[in-house]
Amino acid sequence: MSDERARRWRLALGGAPEGEGTGFQLGAGDAAIDAALAALYDSDRDPAAGERGGRGGGLNASAPRVARWLGDIRKLFPSTVVQVMQADAIERLDLSRLLLEPEMLEAVEPDIHLVGTLLSLNRVMPERSKRAARMVVAKVVDDLERRVAQRTRSAVTGAINRAARVNRPRRADIDWGRTIRANLRHYRPELGTVVPERLIGYGRRATAVQRDVVLLVDQSGSMAASVVYASVFAAVLASLRTLRTSLVVFDTAVADLTDKLADPVDVLFGTQLGGGTDINRALAYAQGLVTRPRDTIVVLISDLYEGGVRDEMLRRVSAMTASGVQVIVLLALSDDGAPDYDRDNAAALAALGVPAFACTPDLFADLMAAAIERRDLREVVERATGHG
Repeated sequence: MSDERARRWRLALGGAPEGEGTGFQLGAGDAAIDAALAALYDSDRDPAAGERGGRGGGLNASAPRVARWLGDIRKLFPSTVVQVMQADAIERLDLSRLLLEPEMLEAVEPDIHLVGTLLSLNRVMPERSKRAARMVVAKVVDDLERRVAQRTRSAVTGAINRAARVNRPRRADIDWGRTIRANLRHYRPELGTVVPERLIGYGRRATAVQRDVVLLVDQSGSMAASVVYASVFAAVLASLRTLRTSLVVFDTAVADLTDKLADPVDVLFGTQLGGGTDINRALAYAQGLVTRPRDTIVVLISDLYEGGVRDEMLRRVSAMTASGVQVIVLLALSDDGAPDYDRDNAAALAALGVPAFACTPDLFADLMAAAIERRDLREVVERATGHG
């Protein structure tokens, strides 16, 4: 075996403590990498109790030691690897409580899953930690906004303009050139003229509110990443004058965070991750927001594990769609892969004509554009589920 292959296997699999015949000696740089990995992944033998694993290590329940380890891994590994190791450390070593320490928050690499963990600790976080926590959350939110804002605004604005052009314009608003070109196939020789089937207008009402959008977001603990993305998208949509956007989060209670949409960080700190789920109650609240059913889009973001009254939940969805409301269910809004969800409830919603699927953040703009234009969502669903 070549030295490079031996090195890689040694780092991947670990080995006995130095001096006990590992068969491959690591250089100084690799020894630091090995120690960082050992502190996390050789910790199953209760390092807090002083027992040594295969390579020794363990972080112990010590904030200063964990903070040093977090600083070390940021120097030794690329950012994507650091985020995975941080998430593993929080889960494997139960480090959540240490994230309440300001020095810990200053040492971590901000990412969306860390934000979810911080939000779940929001209720027990001491005031001295909240400033540092807000800085972590703000950095992640700023990065997400840069990633999604321009594309979302462009897609939604284009969809609004297209929808306005085909929207039964008044006589004074008819674009006759576009109307004639779109209807040339309906030329009637016996009349010597075109008989238009569809009138196309200039869309002069593009600055007025064209659609009402209600984002209804499940804030149970399993939906943490979806809550973060939904908050950012809600803030972006709320910046468009052609939409009236509401953001409602729920567990067993309902909280309307629409008045906080100017600052998505405030939105996120207004959530309370964890607890149960009452989708029926959330839908009842959403029904109260609907004043123009045919111009309203309700996006329910939930894994559908209903703790409320299931039959009533389905009746509410049926009533909303019958009135003209466009209801869409996202089982997740994240990059985390296939979500866990209640398949029986998803199938029941599909039987009502309501699509239920997981959506990545990159597809959300296309989804909203299709919904605004009332296009068939099957293409978006197929792309989201990998069947397109």
